[in-house]
Amino acid sequence: MIDLSSVFMGAGFVLSIGMLIALVRGMMGPTIADRVVSLDTINTLVVATMVVFAVAYEEMILVDIAIVYALLSYITTLYLAKYLEGVAKSD
Repeated sequence: MIDLSSVFMGAGFVLSIGMLIALVRGMMGPTIADRVVSLDTINTLVVATMVVFAVAYEEMILVDIAIVYALLSYITTLYLAKYLEGVAKSD
């Protein structure tokens, strides 16, 4: 029988590897847009990791925190896109 906690920890590990890959891509990205997409990817993976750990530890408060974090991440991405649009128009 498979232990579910090890499955959740494995999923968390895979999501962490994805975050590291996105971080490397963000550092290598030649443009600001690449870095913004990398940051957004990392934020999405953080939310997914929080939800996986919420299920693993049976702490549903982590889901609420993940929802708030996702909302703040979305607003930040919109702000950065608006800022970059203004920078692109002025060039």
